[in-house]
Amino acid sequence: MAKIISVKEAAELVQDGAVIGSAVQGMCGWPEEIGIAIEKRFMETGHPANITHIHGAGQGDFGRTSPDGKTCRGECVLAHDGLLACSIHGHVGCSFKVTRQIADNKILAYNIPLGVVGQVWREVGRGFPGLLTKVGLGTFMDPRYDGAMINEKTKKEGKQIVKYIPDFEGEEYLFYTLPKLNVALLRATTADENGNLTYEKDCMPCEPLDLVMAAKASGAIVVAQVERLAQAGSLDPRMVKIPGMMVDYICVAEHPENIMQTQVTHFNPAFTGEIKVPIEQNDEAMPLDDKKVFTRRAAMEIHAGNKCNMGIGMPGLIPKVLIEEGVDSQVTLISESGLIGGIPAPGGDFGAHYNPEAMLNQTDHFSFFDQGGLDVAFFGLSEVDKDGNVNTTNLNGKIAGVGGFPNISANAKHSVFVGSFTAGGLKCHVADGKMYIDQEGRFDKFVESCKQISFNAAQSLERGHKVTFITERCVLVRRPEGMVLTEIAPGIDLQTQVLDHIHFKPIIPEGGPALMDAALFSEVWGRLGDTF
Repeated sequence: MAKIISVKEAAELVQDGAVIGSAVQGMCGWPEEIGIAIEKRFMETGHPANITHIHGAGQGDFGRTSPDGKTCRGECVLAHDGLLACSIHGHVGCSFKVTRQIADNKILAYNIPLGVVGQVWREVGRGFPGLLTKVGLGTFMDPRYDGAMINEKTKKEGKQIVKYIPDFEGEEYLFYTLPKLNVALLRATTADENGNLTYEKDCMPCEPLDLVMAAKASGAIVVAQVERLAQAGSLDPRMVKIPGMMVDYICVAEHPENIMQTQVTHFNPAFTGEIKVPIEQNDEAMPLDDKKVFTRRAAMEIHAGNKCNMGIGMPGLIPKVLIEEGVDSQVTLISESGLIGGIPAPGGDFGAHYNPEAMLNQTDHFSFFDQGGLDVAFFGLSEVDKDGNVNTTNLNGKIAGVGGFPNISANAKHSVFVGSFTAGGLKCHVADGKMYIDQEGRFDKFVESCKQISFNAAQSLERGHKVTFITERCVLVRRPEGMVLTEIAPGIDLQTQVLDHIHFKPIIPEGGPALMDAALFSEVWGRLGDTF
């Protein structure tokens, strides 16, 4: 039977040097009041000191504050000199205070794939030391490069947590390990008196069971913050996600009104399946601009019956095109957070779905990705080199994190990168069926070599996969012979508006690139169904 304690007592369970783990996506699953209590204790006493925090998905506040305007949200409450000593994460870009500590070399920092975090915990939970996988080969996570170490302090002082295995049954692999856990921090909706946990209000499953299993295998304690306490035996056993026999302490939130379901939403019942909302009638049409052009063109890579993953950023607009074209019911839309079906929510609600059909444990979800279950995956277009490799993690000095990107991009049958051709101040408009560039972006995205590689295009091709780059003015495809410029938009000058901004020489087909479909540049398209 779990012990019922206060939030203050929960914070006191975290000792100096502790390794804590959390299973969070956005703000979903983050025990906000325990985090704030840990921060308060440290500011008053200097303890706990030098802790390590391990997590998969991003769980910061994007610089937002709590409702009282005084405190940070998410893991940013831990970002104090002397409190946080090491961050091991899948994504950290939304935690501005943590990324500042990393950039200033104040803490050790490792960036490993989101899916790998849960998979390592699962392996530890079954008594194994780590995870053998191909995810991350040939990228900065590979120890032949940076070994997932993302600042100079870690490269000088840190221990290696990723090993290169050159020959296991005739193939190469990476072997990921994580420090031994001392504390697992959870947030659920309801606990009964025996510590059984249910997650009625959480809209993303994350990987709490894998974290708990690893904690128990490591001799760690499991502490859960909940909104309410129920009588023992009163919970529907089909709804229990964490059994009480694995939970050591329960604390009931004192201010449940402050608990967030996503980064920006307190609670939306359409995200949990409690209700279904009419998507088509309520969804506003996208204006005809460069974003609509490249998301329309990206949607042409989808076919009826496809299982499609939508990444954060520009890919979040593709479902709007599917809805406008009336084909959204012909495909299955998926997010890395464990959500299947319905429509992925954009922006600060990333990871949630309107009207989801299924909600899977996130680690099971990534096992599906790793075995090649996705037909097509869409990602934002960041920095691309002459070989089609992609850098999503270190752009213009900004630290973000790979998230689920390495698992998904390495194993999807077709990886599609979609976004603007240049960055930083790009202005353009659509008129008369053509694309016009009014002001070029300050930064070229297609470069000679990436500062950091988070997607290895050659390895993707070796597995028989396709790789495509789609912008408002052109389309490039990575083929065995190299980067091929296959399409150009009407109204775009090939030399001055395309080739002059590519820092390598792409292959141009005989006769030049084909024109992008002129219908993409019209107010009403209505032709996506033709390609399905």
